Amino acid sequence: MRFLLDDEQREFARSLDALLKAADTPAVVRAWSAGDHNPGRALWGRLAEAGVFGLSVPEEHDGLGFLPVELAVAFTELGRHAVPGPLVETVAAAVLLDGLGDRHTTWLPGIASGKTVVTLRPPGDDSPYALDADMADLVLVVTGDTLRAAGSTSSVQPSADPARRLSRPTGGTVLAEGPHVRRAAEHAADVGRLATAAQALGVGRTLLDRTVAHVRERHQFGRPVGSFQAIKHRLADVLISLEFTAPLVRAAALSLASAAGDSGRDIAAAKAAAGDAVHLAARTALQCHGALGYTDELDLSLWIRKARPLRTAWGTPTACRARVLTN
Repeated sequence: MRFLLDDEQREFARSLDALLKAADTPAVVRAWSAGDHNPGRALWGRLAEAGVFGLSVPEEHDGLGFLPVELAVAFTELGRHAVPGPLVETVAAAVLLDGLGDRHTTWLPGIASGKTVVTLRPPGDDSPYALDADMADLVLVVTGDTLRAAGSTSSVQPSADPARRLSRPTGGTVLAEGPHVRRAAEHAADVGRLATAAQALGVGRTLLDRTVAHVRERHQFGRPVGSFQAIKHRLADVLISLEFTAPLVRAAALSLASAAGDSGRDIAAAKAAAGDAVHLAARTALQCHGALGYTDELDLSLWIRKARPLRTAWGTPTACRARVLTN
């Protein structure tokens, strides 16, 4: 099993990084949080042109094929730049729809092109909420063996992360029923967990980078704060946590790509580790920034507020650890 990215995958990551740096994502996030989706939809289109959403869509439906490793690479970059929107939900929905056969693949070309934004309430999740249902073109809900296209709603619930706009989907048309729905939903949930783990890894890396830059510049007692042993130890703990998480995410993606072994357990392990790592990174960033860390005006808050929701989205740490321990 090769854990290193190849040249093409590294170039893909660099191209996404350059695209997102030029997009001023903090401004996009703030607009999204306020209910203005236009900048976010414009960025969504550029991400689609870069191939992000095509990574979960078969070639016969204008996608690039199902490429879990590249998907993990992409979502790490999306996390690093705090891109808002139902990104995970859209790629998971594409996998779900593809798994249900020809009758349900009509949405896939639109997903790949970025013209169709889909949100999916995580299958098997006890939460009644779906992410960004107020702006999605298609809202999907799986309940047991039934898939429904729910009605969109303008009612948004408060969230720890203002850019994660939660709505309660209601009613809807039954699209499919039967055991095949449950099987397709389980596969989609694995993809959702993998993408969320990669996204959390990216958020954690940005939190660490910004905190390291801050403690180098901030001085106390005539010295950079980062020279104090206690600060070094905290940041080292974050770095180690993220460095141990990265190969778990890569291994989970490789396992899903090869369909070898129990990819569900590998993905759950990666999700649990990524959740712990991003939580530690957020807490350390907040503490090392002092009172500045609590301010909404500081862009750092856009990443800090993502940490806790990402830790529990698409599988709580307890649920993921239970999956890892399942024989």
